Parts: sequence; structure tokens; C-alpha cells
Amino acid sequence: MGRGLICVLLLVCANIFMILAWYGHIALKNVSWFKALPLIAIILLSWFVALFEYLLQVPANRIGAEQLGGPFSLLHLKVIQEVITLIVFVAFNMIVFDYHIKVNHLIGFAFLVAAVYFIFKG
Repeated sequence: MGRGLICVLLLVCANIFMILAWYGHIALKNVSWFKALPLIAIILLSWFVALFEYLLQVPANRIGAEQLGGPFSLLHLKVIQEVITLIVFVAFNMIVFDYHIKVNHLIGFAFLVAAVYFIFKG
């Protein structure tokens, strides 16, 4: 498996933890024991979840960075990260919150795909 693919897979896994850290507490708002937690406890729990994101994110960037022998420039890594974040967020939103994608969202995603194309073209 190449460094680029390993990098992307680690970024996907990291983003799953990131989305859970950022939005998981909203999904758990009706769970009785969780609902009773003070805000500081929810923040600390989110930080704990985010730790796993960093345990994957940092190696992904080191494996993928061309400065360390990887195939991607820092700009490429950032664009890949943003696209993966959006994909994971939309999937989470659809699965957990039963959100439905609309035409304007699809148009926006098409522009993002075009942005990725132009970033990688140069």
C-alpha cells in the first residue's frame, strides 16, 4: 500500500473521531446520563475523543507530506483534509441526524470537487 493511500485512510479515520468530538455530544443530548453532565465534562470528553483524531492526523500528515518523502504538498494535504471532513460530516449528518441532501448541497460539492481538481492540476 502506497504512502498516499495510507495517508488518506488515516485522514478518514481521524476525521471520524473529529466529527464525533465536535458533534457527537449533540447526538447524545437526549441520553439521560449524558444530559446531566455539565458543559466542562462534555468539553473534556470531546477533548478525549479528539486525542484519537490527533493520534491519526499527525502520522497521516507526516506520511503524506512531500517534505518527509510523501506524495503530497502541504496544500494538497489541506485540500484532501477538507474534502474528507466534508464527506465524513455529511455521512454523519445523514446517518445520525437523518439529514437529507438537497440540490444546492450537491452543486456546492461539485464546486469543491472542481477546486480539488484545480489544486492538484498545477
